[in-house]
This record gives sequence, C-alpha cells and structure tokens, in this order.
Amino acid sequence: MHIVSNRVYVKPESADEFEQRFIVRAGEIEKQTGFLRMQVLRPESEATPYIVLTEWQDEAAFRNWVGSEDFKLAHKNPMSKEAFSQTGTLEQHKLVVTTENT
Repeated sequence: MHIVSNRVYVKPESADEFEQRFIVRAGEIEKQTGFLRMQVLRPESEATPYIVLTEWQDEAAFRNWVGSEDFKLAHKNPMSKEAFSQTGTLEQHKLVVTTENT
C-alpha cells in the first residue's frame, strides 16, 4: 500500500473554506484505479498543519492519478496564497504494518 500525506498550513481565517472545498469536492478521486481512501485531518492547534491522507494500492496508482485530467480538474482553482501560513509538504510512505480492533 502507498500512503501520501499532504501537510497544509492553513491560516485560521481560511480553515472553513479549506474544509468546505473537501466537503463539496467533485468526488472523482474515488473513481481512480487503485484509490483506497482519503482522510482530511483538522489540527488541534494553529501551529499544526491539516493533513490530507490518501491511500493507494501502489505508487503507480498514485502517479497515474497525479498525471490524470481528474487531478488537473481537482487542482485548477486553488485557494489564494494568502490562505496559507507557510509552504506545505508532500510525504509518501509504504505501509509496513497495520492493526485494527475488530
């Protein structure tokens, strides 16, 4: 499994808009081959970034989405630069182990 975390430093006055964009998004990512899940995590403090996690079957599935028209559509109308307190980061990981309470 390939997991991508996008750390986004959103100013408090732009938090509602940031969240709303994910709530009303087009929903096309769910149709992508190899897409498993997306989570948007709200920070508990202003100094902490939002984290947008996506899970993919493998890195190739993620890269195919990044090169797709869906990706371009989803990112064609970004929020203004003033909405962010600093540059975010994109991190990619391979799943080593997981555990769940069943």
